[in-house]
Amino acid sequence: MGHGAGDHDFKEQANVLRVILGEETHAEEATTVSVIEANIDDLNPQVLGYATERLLAGGALDVTLEPLLMKKDRPGNLLRVIARPEDREALAQMIFAETSTLGIRMYSAERRVQARTWSEVDTPYGKVRVKVGDGNYAPEYEDCRKLAIESGVALKHIIAEANYAYLKRSR
Repeated sequence: MGHGAGDHDFKEQANVLRVILGEETHAEEATTVSVIEANIDDLNPQVLGYATERLLAGGALDVTLEPLLMKKDRPGNLLRVIARPEDREALAQMIFAETSTLGIRMYSAERRVQARTWSEVDTPYGKVRVKVGDGNYAPEYEDCRKLAIESGVALKHIIAEANYAYLKRSR
């Protein structure tokens, strides 16, 4: 990165140039995302939970809350939203509308996602979709959650059954 300033003084703008050089990774799974963050120390946790639901429904790729200790030893939360660049402004406005924050940070980041396929397995409680990547797999949470509610069986047991069914079938 380099900066430079010209000799002429403009009345309405600075005579400054910034140049950033970089190299593409050429990784097929690499995409650019926007990260939106806010530190919040004065909001009811129920409202934060609602805000995360609204952000996800509004197109956020991921929303996390991280507890942290803020100035004057106040407990707070770091709200972090991962978004497509084209959704950044709408999600930023949603953060302002749904939380008490007066400021946010936004920056671009590279996101890499492993290529994946879907497989379906039968468990004693019903069918579960499984996300399959290169050497990784994960039962779909919503499928497992639905079966747990319908059957009255603990979610962790449904997930274990789905993992077992996938491993048994893939060998």
